Amino acid sequence: MINLCIYSLFLGLSLVFGGILIGRYMANILTGNKGKFLTWLTPFENLLYRLAYIDAGQEMNWKTYTWALLAFNGIGLVFLFALQLVQGILPLNPDHLKSVRWDTALNTAVSFMTNTNWQSYSGETTMSYLTQMLGLTVQNFLSAATGIAALLAVIRGFIRKNTQLLGNFWVDLTRTTLYVLLPLSIILTVLLISQGVVQTFQPAISAETLEGGRQTIAVGPAASQIAIKQIGSNGGGFFNVNSAHPFENPNLFTNFLETFAILWLPTACVFMFGYMLKNQKQGNVIFAVMLMLFLISLGAALIAENQGNPLSERAGIAHGVNMEGKEMRFGVFHSVIWAVATTATSNGSVNSMHDSFMPLAGLVCMFNMGIGEVAFGGVGVGLISMIFYIILTMFLAGLMIGRTPEFLGKKLGPFEMVMAMIALLAPIVALLIIAGIAIAVPEGLASLNNTGAHGLSEILYAASSACGNNGSAFAGLNADTRFYNILLGIGMLVGRFATILPALALAGSLAEKKLIPTTQATFPTTGALFAIMVAAVVIIMGALTFFPFYSLGPILEHLVLYR
Repeated sequence: MINLCIYSLFLGLSLVFGGILIGRYMANILTGNKGKFLTWLTPFENLLYRLAYIDAGQEMNWKTYTWALLAFNGIGLVFLFALQLVQGILPLNPDHLKSVRWDTALNTAVSFMTNTNWQSYSGETTMSYLTQMLGLTVQNFLSAATGIAALLAVIRGFIRKNTQLLGNFWVDLTRTTLYVLLPLSIILTVLLISQGVVQTFQPAISAETLEGGRQTIAVGPAASQIAIKQIGSNGGGFFNVNSAHPFENPNLFTNFLETFAILWLPTACVFMFGYMLKNQKQGNVIFAVMLMLFLISLGAALIAENQGNPLSERAGIAHGVNMEGKEMRFGVFHSVIWAVATTATSNGSVNSMHDSFMPLAGLVCMFNMGIGEVAFGGVGVGLISMIFYIILTMFLAGLMIGRTPEFLGKKLGPFEMVMAMIALLAPIVALLIIAGIAIAVPEGLASLNNTGAHGLSEILYAASSACGNNGSAFAGLNADTRFYNILLGIGMLVGRFATILPALALAGSLAEKKLIPTTQATFPTTGALFAIMVAAVVIIMGALTFFPFYSLGPILEHLVLYR
């Protein structure tokens, strides 16, 4: 217990200080203040602009910014889809893997373009090295950079006044990738390789087992993909079992590094928000709200997993904690903290089998995804979702005090409220529709490995993961079918762009408004009351929305398990 407390304290302090450090760095870099030690990269940045015929000094309004973002992501989607269809005739395919089936390829292209990284396939037996590197890893960088670019536009909406200009999407994308994601990924890649994470172009190894049989051991350029999958809130693993695989996550030190990396940039984005606004108290309060929600989730999941499975205990198989589906080298604590971190953000990587979690621990993961993964959320989009919850909170506060709501010196009118509700409700509606369709048709039920309440939980988890752009899975559901590949692909698109597009429209509206001074009648947004109200709005909205489904899934399963 002492070791676990020390681990938790060290992880927490590392996140706070690491988040503050990188948050300040990002605020400087992404506003053009590179400092002397990075000026050597400026010619390379300018060369990229010249090659792409980009005028870095020309800013965009929200509509132009939106079209640039959509066009760029659309090109990435088409390229990744085509790459998978022809990978069988391309180089860097030492294991001679065939081209990917079209519906799987389409689902994967949508998944990695939307920063979901849902994988309905087994990575080491489906994707060639070229597809893994040129397709999946590249999209890991670009989808993460897209999320941060959207956040930058929203921040400028609060900072600027009486203007339609929100910056340049191409500049934001380039600087985020070149100065933030690439350096951090290189550092983490080197650390992972030093601990035994594989990074090679050699084909799979054929080994002789102790029984005299033959076993194929997959290898490949994994470390470089693992680094950006964690840092960029992507989550897609090189191997089928993701970070439960010893070639992706060999020991407790790499487990710490990867857990830290899951939360690092989402935390840094919050502090960057405060630095760019020149209002660090605001960033600190939002961080406190996210931390509060994270700790509630972590505590509930730890309690559930440490109760043990009564069915196993009655059968005399196991006593105490629930070790089913967990790696012995990580145990319950490290598995649970990873599960909560990966669903509280939009990361989606796993180091244990979520399908084997206790029902209430699985409910925690589903709830984290259902509320939009706002604690701490994905890079960029997590904070955007939290801002929408803040807008909703400010409207409720305005109703209580009889005053037009405002936040950060900008009055919030009907348009801002409509955009907030679209962004918050559209993924939820898509989630419920997708789950309802899957339950109602034979194609949806045919993929289940379990019936009853747990089977419903598997479908709910898949829908939550897709519409929340998370990517983790219960894995008791075979999602590599034409039905689920298309249905969940639609959910990923809704979850991604129903959040980003209203955010850019919101940013455009805010930028045109004037800044209003703070008065005694202004509701304070840097105090404890504000933090508690926002956290309460998030929890209540999620509970009211999902309780009927959860009562028939994980809650019913829990009651039956302990009857």
